[in-house]
Amino acid sequence: MALSSMTGFARVSGLSGTYNWAWELKSVNGKGLELRLRLPPGWDALEIPVRAQTKAAIARGTIYGTLSLRREGVGPAVRVNEPVLSAVLSTIREISLRIDAAPPSLDGILALKGVIEVIDEDAHDDARRAAETEIVDGFGRAVVELSAMRRQEGETLGRLLSLRLSEIEALAARAEAAPGRQPEAVRLRLSEQIAVLLDASDRFDPDRLHQEAILIASKADVREELDRLAAHVGQARSLLAQGGAIGRKLDFLAQELHREANTMCAKSNDVELTQIGLELKTVVEQFREQVQNLE
Repeated sequence: MALSSMTGFARVSGLSGTYNWAWELKSVNGKGLELRLRLPPGWDALEIPVRAQTKAAIARGTIYGTLSLRREGVGPAVRVNEPVLSAVLSTIREISLRIDAAPPSLDGILALKGVIEVIDEDAHDDARRAAETEIVDGFGRAVVELSAMRRQEGETLGRLLSLRLSEIEALAARAEAAPGRQPEAVRLRLSEQIAVLLDASDRFDPDRLHQEAILIASKADVREELDRLAAHVGQARSLLAQGGAIGRKLDFLAQELHREANTMCAKSNDVELTQIGLELKTVVEQFREQVQNLE
């Protein structure tokens, strides 16, 4: 399966009878799948089918969907909502019996929500249903375009992530071959430190010092960290080859890679190995940031 980014954009428009419509979809990073819709008043029935189409095509990301709609050649009509107006007037009469106040003005009454409705003329049911069907189909085409753009960006991300993994492997190889972690170098460094301590005081037990030195050397060994780095890189490459919605799994591996790089720096008693660990942390952070964009 192909990799997909969580960012993308698509626009699809059309004309159904007198209805001129356009969908704009924008996708950004998200922990899960979330669709945020902006629909014209009176078109809320579209929400259920377009949400189903989104869920079927996209696994992760925050999708902003905006529907622009206008009718060509048809003017708006103003209508008084009689039931709402009657309820408002009845309420006004009841309140006037309790409170001595000036009567409300006409423009004040008409400004109340729901008293005046602006509707399209000649909004026949058949034309409306046909427009709804075409608009839902148009949303489906927009989702297809959005998914295609997300896959294109996903291919680029895949190449970048593979490059970061190669850099991690190269740094691990440098750490493996670092002269400072070779047994002879460790032994020489510890011997020098023991000699300094023995010169400073005759109360140190040489045998006990050697035992403590061996224990310190074993704790400072980064063999386990290098082995786990290799395992995590191998698993990440396997996920990239698998494709699909692997962003969360790669994010977990990025955290593990960062943990191993931190431990390597903490355990290192060699300048070169510490420098390699710091470079490794930088590359792992770049890997993690790019993974954040992956579905």
